[in-house]
Amino acid sequence: MAHMLIWGVSAISIALMLFRPFGIPEVASTSAGALLLCIFGLIPWRLAAHAVAEGLDVYLFLAGMMLLSELARVHGVFDWLAGIAVEHANGSSARLFTLIYAVGTAVTALMSNDATAVVLTPAVLTAVKRAEARPMPCLLTCALIANAASFLLPISNPANLVVFHNAMPPLTRWLTMFLVPSIVSIAITYLLLRWYSRRDLSQPSRSLDGDGHLTTTGKITLFGILSVAVVLLVASARRQDLGLPTFCAALVITTIVLIYERSNPSRLVREISWSVLPLVAALFIIVEAVKTAGALTILHYSLTAALRWPIAVSSLTIGSGVGFGTNLVNNLPLGLISGAALQTTPSHSVLSTAVLIGIDLGPNLSITGSLATILWLIAIRREGLNVSGWQFLKVGMLVMPLSLLMAIGSAILLNSL
Repeated sequence: MAHMLIWGVSAISIALMLFRPFGIPEVASTSAGALLLCIFGLIPWRLAAHAVAEGLDVYLFLAGMMLLSELARVHGVFDWLAGIAVEHANGSSARLFTLIYAVGTAVTALMSNDATAVVLTPAVLTAVKRAEARPMPCLLTCALIANAASFLLPISNPANLVVFHNAMPPLTRWLTMFLVPSIVSIAITYLLLRWYSRRDLSQPSRSLDGDGHLTTTGKITLFGILSVAVVLLVASARRQDLGLPTFCAALVITTIVLIYERSNPSRLVREISWSVLPLVAALFIIVEAVKTAGALTILHYSLTAALRWPIAVSSLTIGSGVGFGTNLVNNLPLGLISGAALQTTPSHSVLSTAVLIGIDLGPNLSITGSLATILWLIAIRREGLNVSGWQFLKVGMLVMPLSLLMAIGSAILLNSL
């Protein structure tokens, strides 16, 4: 009975988070679910506190990236990047699409997929409106590249930290595992999305000149972002946790900018969506409860059974299953459970690679797949636009399955060489 209640409360909480009936904030749904699990004794308070504490590295990483993203937004870094894309498009919608795709890839790789979804998207929409181009291809680019490029580096997606947790591979090992599959993912997603958008991209856009420069604070911010990326790559190469270096480096850059412009930090702090942190903490509690209700055992036995098959078959099956599963329960909770299951199973490295590819790339199927896609939808709604679940699914059904299979297939092929 207790297990059924855990599954029920958890499922309702995640469903409310994904669909937000009556405009209920995402954090309210997950926090209420986590609190109910504790109040009714479905998870001990001590275990819940331990689950929250285990996520410290993720909270620090998210806080640091949110600080950097807000700095970049306030000081026009994203507007500048989008403006450069419009300027160099020279009136070609197809070229504008390609340039924005490249910018989105770079932002995702160096600042995480949430930065692409939340901060780059409004800047791209403004730039596309100025160029009088059809907005949908470039908006879909921001959503899809946020997931397609999110395993290029360990810092490209908070889910990467969740899946590997204390077993994060060093940078050289990470690149060996994920560089080729990531390039395949980015390329296939680009080609399919461009083909899907071919009618919109055949329309001309206005040729505009960008302002061509950043303010001094914008330059400091941009240099800081690049510096933080270097710090994180060094930390990853040394097999260190990424949360504390991210937060400390972001704090240093923020302090430098605030001192230079002599501004009050309170405005910057108020603009950041801090509710993401308790949302993630609540998800840690919910996932810990679901693990005690048998989810970890089910995944453990699934992985163990898959190991009896040829490694190519097991990797493709498990990776694809996880990829499609992210659209049912969201990739963050599934990543937490999958990461825990991988740590209890002596699995082959290519199986771990396939699981992470599924967690990161699978959400390109539907709006419900990842937090980044949900945040992207919220961002474009604030700008007066909307994409229905069916509209996104039509694109996702074309783009995600093939890119997922090709990315996992390239990982398997690389492992066999």
